[in-house]
Amino acid sequence: MIKNLLIVALGGGIGTVLRYLISSYLQKGANGAFPWGTFTVNIVGSLIIGVLYGLSERGEFMTNELKLLLVVGLCGGFTTFSAFTNEIFTLTKGGEFLQVALYTSLSVTLGFLFVYLGYSTINLTR
Repeated sequence: MIKNLLIVALGGGIGTVLRYLISSYLQKGANGAFPWGTFTVNIVGSLIIGVLYGLSERGEFMTNELKLLLVVGLCGGFTTFSAFTNEIFTLTKGGEFLQVALYTSLSVTLGFLFVYLGYSTINLTR
């Protein structure tokens, strides 16, 4: 278990640094308020996790340790959005369309509401 945690931590650290560097670089060159850096990282992360998921299904390329490093660690650190979209893909592939609708709508709606709630709670005195 300790070995697996270290593998995930290594991948997560690399993914986090990559997210910061790429997102910051892209946002500096962008005009306007649209978060191009984060948007790009989320979409690229989704592509990467899709490729890795496909490779892992073949069974020849990915050991469990490599999957932990790249999928859970690297992609998880790079963007949790990629994990979210991978879970939606997995549910869709399994025919769980009601679960997809619930998970997607609740995650986005409640995520936004909880950001607003957290922000509002901290800024009550303003």
